[in-house]
Amino acid sequence: MIVTEVQDQAIAARMALIVGANRFDQLFRGIQFDEVDGDILYVYARDEDAAAEMEDEFALHISIIASKILDRQINVVLVLPRQLMKSER
Repeated sequence: MIVTEVQDQAIAARMALIVGANRFDQLFRGIQFDEVDGDILYVYARDEDAAAEMEDEFALHISIIASKILDRQINVVLVLPRQLMKSER
């Protein structure tokens, strides 16, 4: 399932509420919540450092928010650097 642009923005907006504006701008700039395969949400961050930090600190938050917005259970959040993205939307 491909995450729509509206769903992508909704997840990002809710994450901004949790982490705050400054932290969101530092860490989540350029984030893309891309697709769901089974119970795995694929997320693309601007670089490897941001991806690792995001996955370590916020994977649980992202999974809870994404589950509600996408109306399906998300158990795993896989955050990858944007360079590994299959194709640009």
